[in-house]
Amino acid sequence: MSQSAYPSLAFVGAGRVGRTLARAYAARAAGQGLAPLLAVASRSMRAAQDLAAQLPGCLALTPAEAVQCADWVFLTVSDDAIASVAEGLPWRPGQVALHCSGATELSALAAAERAGAQVAGFHPLQIFSDPARAEKLLAGSAVAIELRQPNEELQQRLLALADLLGMKPLLLPPGSRAAYHAAAGFSASFLLSLLDEATQLWASVGLPPDAALQALLPLARGTLDAAEARGLPGALSGPIARGDLGVVAAHLAALDGLGGAHGEFYRVMARRQLSLARLSGRLDEAGLQGLQALLKP
Repeated sequence: MSQSAYPSLAFVGAGRVGRTLARAYAARAAGQGLAPLLAVASRSMRAAQDLAAQLPGCLALTPAEAVQCADWVFLTVSDDAIASVAEGLPWRPGQVALHCSGATELSALAAAERAGAQVAGFHPLQIFSDPARAEKLLAGSAVAIELRQPNEELQQRLLALADLLGMKPLLLPPGSRAAYHAAAGFSASFLLSLLDEATQLWASVGLPPDAALQALLPLARGTLDAAEARGLPGALSGPIARGDLGVVAAHLAALDGLGGAHGEFYRVMARRQLSLARLSGRLDEAGLQGLQALLKP
């Protein structure tokens, strides 16, 4: 897309997601000879000014001023605030209003749509707890793109923006955001739940939690590397993959003996592994049935 055809962009919301995307866009736009990010806005003018100071040529404005001057406006506010913030802004026909939430449906931007703006979602599939690290990881990450109404020109422009940021686009069908976002959570913060369970179990046999986490993280990284290289069924390892009934029975006896929900949690996770074991083709039907019987609720 040529510079003259590129829309002017503004971000309303200077939190972690807004800061990360604004800095990433500004850096990529400068490298491609595109116009700089036009404006950033926040409920705190100080926050907007601090962010704008990091971005050459960028203005710190109020949210209303940012919407009045930009072609595309990204609402990078909290999910619960998207609809109320959108309601209070002076949208106009021909503008594009976008939010960067994974779970919130585009209906939250109804106020912009009523004013004649086009509505879309642009959700970066990355962790933003550390914005500096997230900015480094943004290139190569996926971004979920959704349009409220079919529009080939806007879709192509959103794909071009993803390409500018070095991101891999996923086109979401309408009404799928909550399920999509829940699934993403399994690959993100739910991994912490698994590591927490593992560190608790090691603590029960006398291993300190800090040492346990440091020992488990390379194992987790190795598993993810294997999944990337060989796919989920091909990466499966351990007693389920081998059909080792004796080891699984020993695991269950130890975890049930600890009380709580440890044994139940193991059974749920192990039953999900059975489908991967079947896909891997490494176990015969008798072996799979034996594991299913052992792991029944």
